[in-house]
Amino acid sequence: MCPLIHRNAGYTEAVIDEDGGLKRFYEVANLLVDGLKIRFSSKLDDFDSLIWDFLYKGHPLSLQYNIYTGIVLYPKETKAAVKTDNKAVEEVASFLESQLMVNTAKRFIS
Repeated sequence: MCPLIHRNAGYTEAVIDEDGGLKRFYEVANLLVDGLKIRFSSKLDDFDSLIWDFLYKGHPLSLQYNIYTGIVLYPKETKAAVKTDNKAVEEVASFLESQLMVNTAKRFIS
């Protein structure tokens, strides 16, 4: 699992899992809470998507699950995203990639 990074919209978006469902979204959210010690500041739970906002090193980011696009990570203020917000997205995506690979390997081993 390697996040797909998009940078062509003026902000960085990391596709964490384009086929991920709700179970995978909660796994990703738990990894953020446990591994990066983040707290979700707001949670929008809609019919076909979830958008949970959090701060990472002072940068406002959003983790989104959508039944059509999967699980993505991006700066909360997409139009006002600065370079450091975009870098934070890449750091969190890299962390998630390493942790999700470890979790997948553990499933195959056990």
